[in-house]
Amino acid sequence: MLKGKHILLGVTGGIAAYKSAFLVRELVRAGAEVQVVMTHAASEFITPLTLSTLSRRPAILDMFPSGQGPGEGTRHIDLALWADLMIVAPASANTVAKLAHGLADNFLTTLVLALRCPLALAPSMDVDMYLHERTQENIELLRQAGCHVMDPEQGELASGLSGPGRLPEVDALLKFVDDILEKVHQDLRSKKVLVTAGPTQEAIDPVRYVSNHSSGKMGFALANAAGQRGAEVTLVSGPVALRTPRNTRRIDVRTAREMQRTVEAEFAATDLLIMAAAVADFAPVRPADRKLKRSAIPDGKLTLELEKNPDILKSLGERKTHQTVVGFALETEDGAGNARAKLEAKHLDAIVLNYAGREGSGFGAESNIVTFLSADGSSEQLPKMSKFDVANAILDRVIPLMK
Repeated sequence: MLKGKHILLGVTGGIAAYKSAFLVRELVRAGAEVQVVMTHAASEFITPLTLSTLSRRPAILDMFPSGQGPGEGTRHIDLALWADLMIVAPASANTVAKLAHGLADNFLTTLVLALRCPLALAPSMDVDMYLHERTQENIELLRQAGCHVMDPEQGELASGLSGPGRLPEVDALLKFVDDILEKVHQDLRSKKVLVTAGPTQEAIDPVRYVSNHSSGKMGFALANAAGQRGAEVTLVSGPVALRTPRNTRRIDVRTAREMQRTVEAEFAATDLLIMAAAVADFAPVRPADRKLKRSAIPDGKLTLELEKNPDILKSLGERKTHQTVVGFALETEDGAGNARAKLEAKHLDAIVLNYAGREGSGFGAESNIVTFLSADGSSEQLPKMSKFDVANAILDRVIPLMK
């Protein structure tokens, strides 16, 4: 996967920076074009000249180099658009913290904020720094935002201590990069992708609502995967506790009708719509304008009158022109039959079937097990995978269907 690819290699301060020379050499041997970006702390461990010689490009340290020529002021933007992938190896605790919180105080961190391609990190530091609560929180924030993070190896460290913190060897780093490139193709560039995610909430009174258990993780994984494949992504999400994926425009809604209005407003300019949200089918007819008191219900029984919410997916499936429309079906029984009926009734190009309550899939799980059904009558059951891998597998099958 590396042949002909444009790879940005970020090198930060740490004893493991010496391995970056071997990584550059092997990336170039594999046929990649490599641009090295260093922090000043990294240059204390390995010289820019070494990495420039091996990469055949001047290593970049300074945001504002002396003798800056025309166009130099936007080279972080130019490189961000040029790259197929950026890997920061080693990624120090300081740089991990900066990236987790969006700081841009040097060329490397500024470049990361402009990236449209996948970002990979290989944290490397002393064991106590790595295991520190703040470092672990920062790594988790980056994972949630869609970064690919490679766990460090265990072993003896420069301090003489032993534990997790060693930068993996070059062969492992190469495989890490290759695996990411194999999953994430730049085949959605110039395409506009609209994804819905999460539950909706339908008010009973100002403090209570009707909803479901959707966590939004599958929809967010789809937005993340589409963004890493070069798409211009809009994510319409119900109430969830998830970080917005990189390169994603997010619109938060609460009710099914709010989601309907938002998605309809975005639909005309969309190339691909994936409705992964668990939209409530029903809503209370007359929500109370004040909190319903327990004491006001003497017999202890509260009856709610519900009405159907609008069928967003069906209305858009009927209206599509150039758009490709994909739905989700969460079933508890006769999944294939129900999903196929939904696909046909709602004029979809494809539908993704999964089951509630199945181990390793469904609401809140980190993995999923799905069956992909298309309008031509074909179906394919996919193995259990992480939701990000499921998202890419779905896109692999949807993109050939796009009009």
